[in-house]
Amino acid sequence: MAVTGPATDVSTIPGAVARVRAAFERGHTIPLDWRRTQIRRLRAMITENERDLLDALAADVGKPGIEGYATDLGFVVSDIDSTLKSLDRWTRPRRVHTPATSMPGKSSIVREPLGVVLVIAPWNYPVQLLLAPMLAAIAAGNAVVAKPSEVAPHCSALLGRLIPEYLDAEMIAVVEGGVAETTALLEERFDHIFYTGNGRVARVVMAAAAKNLTPVTLELGGKSPTIVARDANIDVAAKRIAWGKFLNAGQTCIAPDYVLVDREVERPLLEALTTTVRSFYGTDPRHSPDFARIVNDSHFRRLEKLMHDGRTVIGGDTDEAARYIAPTILADVPLDAPVMDEEIFGPILPVIAVDGVGDAIAFVRGREKPLALYVFSESQEIVDLVISETYSGGVCVNATVMHVTNPHLPFGGVGESGTGAYHGESGFETFSHSKSVMRRSTRLDPPMLYPPYRRWKERMVRRFL
Repeated sequence: MAVTGPATDVSTIPGAVARVRAAFERGHTIPLDWRRTQIRRLRAMITENERDLLDALAADVGKPGIEGYATDLGFVVSDIDSTLKSLDRWTRPRRVHTPATSMPGKSSIVREPLGVVLVIAPWNYPVQLLLAPMLAAIAAGNAVVAKPSEVAPHCSALLGRLIPEYLDAEMIAVVEGGVAETTALLEERFDHIFYTGNGRVARVVMAAAAKNLTPVTLELGGKSPTIVARDANIDVAAKRIAWGKFLNAGQTCIAPDYVLVDREVERPLLEALTTTVRSFYGTDPRHSPDFARIVNDSHFRRLEKLMHDGRTVIGGDTDEAARYIAPTILADVPLDAPVMDEEIFGPILPVIAVDGVGDAIAFVRGREKPLALYVFSESQEIVDLVISETYSGGVCVNATVMHVTNPHLPFGGVGESGTGAYHGESGFETFSHSKSVMRRSTRLDPPMLYPPYRRWKERMVRRFL
C-alpha cells in the first residue's frame, strides 16, 4: 500500500516563494563564500545522514544499499567535489576578442545568476535528481525552491527536514506534496524551472512557465535503444546491458529500453543475457538483496500489462504484494506491441532481431529522439556510423548508463526526451545568464562612426566590417 507523504500548506507557498525572492534581491546569494558554504553544507548533509538516506531509498524504491549510495548519494558527493574545485574558474569573467571597429575596447562575458529557481524532482532517484540540480543552481548564485517527489514519501520527508537544517533557509525553501502543491508552485513566478519526469507533466510545466516567459530545463526520457552489431563482444555486452537495464529495477530514464541485435548474433546474445541475469541475481531474483522493487502499485500494474507480448526468455514472474517484477527478457516481440510503444521504465527488456546495423539505424530514426543511445561494436567505422546517423541526448559506446557519471559531459535530452542540459559546468551555465560586457576607453574617440557620414568614413567602415 502506498505511503502518504507530507505536504506543505498550500496557503503558505506564495509567502515562501516571496521570502526566497526577497533574499535573492538583497544579494545574499551572490558572494562566492556563500555559495561555497552552502555547497559544503550540502555535502555534510549527505555524508552525516547517509544511513537515514539509504533507509529512505530502500523504503521508497526497495533500493539496495550499494545502488542507493552509488547512484544517489555518492553521485551527488562526487559532483559537489568537482564543483568546488571548478567554481572559481566558472565564475571568472571570460575575455573574448574585440573587433577593430570597437577599438579601443575590451570585451568579456560575465556569468550572473538567473534569480529564483524551482527544481521539481522525480521519484526514481529522489535524492540525486533533487540535489544535483540544486547544487548547480546554488553554484551559479541562485535562490532555490525545491520540490521533492511525493511518490517517494520517505525521501521527501527526510529531505524536507534536512535541507532547512543544513542549508540557508532564507534563500533555499522546500515545498512537499503532490498535484495541489505543485500546481500552486507553478502559479508563482520563477526565473527558471528545472523539471525531471515525464512528457505529460512537462507540458503542464511548460504551459505554466510560458505565462511568465520563464525558461525551463526538461529532463525527460523515452525509449533509449541499444544496438548490438555482429562483431560485438557478446559476453561483455550482455553484462553491461543487463546491469544498465536492471539497475533500480529498470526505473532509470536512461536505462536500455530495447535491444536491436544483428540477427546472426541474436541467439548468443539471448543466451549470454540469460546467463548474466542468473549470475547477477540468482535463479530466483525475488530473494536477491541486490534487486530493487517497483515504486508503487499503479506502476506495477502498468508494467505487468507489458509482459505478455512475444516470448519470455527469462523472468516473467511477478508478486504484486511485494511490488516485485523479475528481470525479464522478451524475444520475438511484435513491433506494434504496447511494450514497444511506451517507455517501459521497469525490468522488462525486449530484444529485436534486425538484418544489420543499417536496419537498426533506420528503426531508431523512425522514432522520437531518445535520451540515450547505446551501441556495442568493435568496429570504429560502425560506431562512427551510428553516432553520425542517429540523434539522441547522449551516446555510450560499448557501455550503458556510464556517460551520466562524467561531470564534464552535459546531460540532457533532445526533442521529446527533453530540453537543456546540466552536470558540471553545463549545470552552472543552465542556471546562469551570460552577460556581455564591453569596456571602451575615452582616451581615443575615433570619429569614423559619427555623422556627418563622409565618403572616407564609408570606405573605412566597409574595410573593417
